[in-house]
Amino acid sequence: MSSALLIEQLLNGLQLGVMLFLMAAGLTLIFGVMGLINLAHGSLYMVGAFACAWVSAQTGSFWIGLAASLAAAAAMGALVEILVIRRLYKRDHLDQVLATFALILIFSEGTRYLFGSVPLYLNVPPELAGFVVLSGGSRYQLYRLAIIGVGIAVAIGLWLLISKTRLGMRIRAGESDREMIGALGVDIRTLYTIVFALGAALAGFAGAMVGALQSVQVGMGEPVLILAFVVIVIGGIGSIKGALVGAILVGLIDTMGRFLVPQIFALFMGTSQAATAGAAVASMLIYIVMAIILAVRPQGLFAGAR
Repeated sequence: MSSALLIEQLLNGLQLGVMLFLMAAGLTLIFGVMGLINLAHGSLYMVGAFACAWVSAQTGSFWIGLAASLAAAAAMGALVEILVIRRLYKRDHLDQVLATFALILIFSEGTRYLFGSVPLYLNVPPELAGFVVLSGGSRYQLYRLAIIGVGIAVAIGLWLLISKTRLGMRIRAGESDREMIGALGVDIRTLYTIVFALGAALAGFAGAMVGALQSVQVGMGEPVLILAFVVIVIGGIGSIKGALVGAILVGLIDTMGRFLVPQIFALFMGTSQAATAGAAVASMLIYIVMAIILAVRPQGLFAGAR
């Protein structure tokens, strides 16, 4: 196994991790502040990807499409919160699950009606279309490195927002005691709409960034949503730091598991059998790790205020 190939897979795992963080950060914010289980979060990821792909095709600019993805996902998130989610805060989690699952179906069929069933394709911007030479002479896509950099920058920005601003203070207070901040004169409804729109924008941004690496299609958000839930369970519900640590952990374990486990199995069984068995075990690794972490720390690695 070459060191260049190992470094490449580590970078792939880190890139997957920061994208999962963008999804999980919004999801854990929404649950931490609102106590809401939002299964439709993956649909907002899809909205961002479609908005970016369509606007980029119309304008010829990836960057305008990226801005459109943020605006479209945030606007759609605010609209959904006002029209639907606002009625669910005092309902039990089963009602929230059923309502947001219905939103998944509505978003999927609405997107299929607008764009059809044929996937859209989003090109990597020319400025990031090159490669970086890694140790050992292999090349790594510059755009993937940019995703890692952007994800880290967003993580720092979120930390600054939550810990250093008045809005962040209100978000933290709402996470700890929403009744108290309401009694102190904070407009809870507006705060919830802002938090939901922020979470939606992060999901849409992740969808737009990943859309340049894969096809943009209906239903693309649901597999990512499952991984995002794994991330926030591992990291601790309501914790941004937990979302970051959990996302990078899941990204690295999933990527390195799919890379290393078949090679380990090949040491004591045939190549074809090792590939089949290794792929099966690798796909279960993150869930095994989640079970182990929950057995030791039932609240996750970094439990939120709730």
